[in-house]
Amino acid sequence: MKRRVNVIGVGMTKFAKPGASDDYHVMAKAAGLAAMKDAGIQYSDVEQAFCGYVYGDSTCGQRAVYELGLTGIPVVNVNNNCSTGSSALFLARQAIEGGLAECVIALGFEKMERGALGSKFNDRENPMSQHAQVMMDAQGFNQAPPAAQMFGGAGREYRWQHGTKRETFGKIAEKARRHAANNPYALFNQVLSLEEIMASDEVFDPLTRFQCCPPTCGAGAAILCSDEFAKKHGIENPVYIAAQAMTTDFASSFDEKSMIKMVGYDMTRAAAESVYEQAGIGPQDINVVELHDCFTANELLTYEGLGLCPEGGAEQFIWDGDNTYGGKYVTNPSGGLLSKGHPLGATGLAQCTELVWQLRGQADKRQVDGARVALQHNLGLGGACVVTMYRND
Repeated sequence: MKRRVNVIGVGMTKFAKPGASDDYHVMAKAAGLAAMKDAGIQYSDVEQAFCGYVYGDSTCGQRAVYELGLTGIPVVNVNNNCSTGSSALFLARQAIEGGLAECVIALGFEKMERGALGSKFNDRENPMSQHAQVMMDAQGFNQAPPAAQMFGGAGREYRWQHGTKRETFGKIAEKARRHAANNPYALFNQVLSLEEIMASDEVFDPLTRFQCCPPTCGAGAAILCSDEFAKKHGIENPVYIAAQAMTTDFASSFDEKSMIKMVGYDMTRAAAESVYEQAGIGPQDINVVELHDCFTANELLTYEGLGLCPEGGAEQFIWDGDNTYGGKYVTNPSGGLLSKGHPLGATGLAQCTELVWQLRGQADKRQVDGARVALQHNLGLGGACVVTMYRND
């Protein structure tokens, strides 16, 4: 029988630009200690550790966890591109739900380099070769960063299908900056106008520079436990994971030669539908969402993939303000990847941290009134998508 999984402690570092952060193990220690303090536990209570990072040598997870303690527990290293943090969370949840452990930590961190993401190994098959072939067939290849070409191409395809204005994508970035202004953990706290966003250098139509997430360094952590552990430690009414699903690419990701499908739309939709079925509630019951806005185009597509608005309805959804305070949903109150930053291994756990704070009523100026149900979406090309629903009721 599956057991309920509680999130009793969360923590993260303030995100920083490459070259301006501590080393990965120092950031991981800060996030891990913050999560344990939040949970009110000691490292000796933790039975397993799942550590996520993308750029680093093997066993960086052990080196990071050793800053918290040396107790001989299993440490599993996780690398799943931009969904790495949530993949570590997924494994940690399974350990508790399946009765394999009573208390575990999911820890994510990244020390990134300046500039666009690139491959580190050029003497073997690139794991993104099938995705790149779809792009070549659909639109060719130019000198823009590959990820921007992929997600920008998906946004361009959407524009052609629905006649969407370029400014609609810019509105998402404007919202992200406005939300991040109230988040002390975000990399960019400066509010930008739609005009400033649209006037920034074009990266790949319809994306301008301020519509692309920056390379970022940081760490995040979550402590998960069973009901029995929570009760034993006097923890009452914790936030819990109501449902979670991970998906990978489908045949449609490649066969349909669609940029939208190639960047994970069907992964998102399938994971969301699974979560709603598991939880027994739908998108209409959600109060707050942290979703994977690596580019504004992906946030727009994700609104529809998660069922927050009908297919083809994202433009009206955005201009009606249904993605922000006072609308139907508050999406990315943290500022999202666009403004908070995107340290790959930490992103999913930073999203978790924000949503736990929201459900506890601890989000200060970002607080969503009456938040009881939260949804998290973390996407990695290659591919993996993790959707998680949290509740506090």
